[in-house]
Amino acid sequence: MASFKEKLNQGRFVITAELDPPRGADPSGVLRQAQALLDWVDAVNVADCPMAGLRMSPIAVAALVQEELKLEAVFHLTCRDRNLLGLQAELLGAWALGVHNILALTGDDPGRGDHPGATGVFDVSSAGLVRIAASLNQGQSVAGRRLDGTDFLIGVVANPATPDQGAEIARLEEKVAAGAHFVQTQPVFDLRVAEVFARAVEHLAVPVLFGLLPLTGPAMARNITARVPGIVVPPSVIERLERDPDSGPAIARAFLTEVASFAAGVHFFPMGHPERVVAVCRAMDDVAPVG
Repeated sequence: MASFKEKLNQGRFVITAELDPPRGADPSGVLRQAQALLDWVDAVNVADCPMAGLRMSPIAVAALVQEELKLEAVFHLTCRDRNLLGLQAELLGAWALGVHNILALTGDDPGRGDHPGATGVFDVSSAGLVRIAASLNQGQSVAGRRLDGTDFLIGVVANPATPDQGAEIARLEEKVAAGAHFVQTQPVFDLRVAEVFARAVEHLAVPVLFGLLPLTGPAMARNITARVPGIVVPPSVIERLERDPDSGPAIARAFLTEVASFAAGVHFFPMGHPERVVAVCRAMDDVAPVG
């Protein structure tokens, strides 16, 4: 079976889905969620203390998912909690555990999480973290010391719907120049936004997986627009949900079908409900179980 990296390199349409690690020391719940996705995704992402809230190490969860379910994982790594030494140590440990796909993130400010007194490190930004991973891939530490090399597949994030597209594309160009191999975006609800963004970053020649968040009703759609900066659910989508509150999966399926014509894949945000991913993928005539 082809690896996630091989599928991207071959230009195959891929599907990923995001998982949040458990808040405690029991991984059974997140493993059940991953198992529900087993036949429908090419890899799962494992978040790194999202929203600056304490959760289990994403590297540990990713290693467990791969070992117990044989499902490839992409672990998130933020610059928030670790200095230059810590970031490199985490990456080397992840490689040794067989977790070879990374999503490089700057990370949320600790002040917004459940430990507001925690110190944010931020020795580097996400672009700096990409450079660190790329350097390790070349068999060299940040300090220039030679070491046994890695071969990480390095991912980064982007937001196609942010108002300042020029700045967003400039940041993405910096990340790709630093060594990023693929992009996963924040949720997109407007196909035109996805098309414009795809054309704007075409020169970077990296696979882009557009974020897909299945909506459960008009309240969720309005809440996202009001509370999440840079993410907008179009009025036409909200109006359709108001007419038919159960139309969320159909809206997601339509987006998936259309975006498949120009994107490298989609990245689902199931919000702890893997059945939402399955509901969208199961009904797709042209989306077969992965293999």
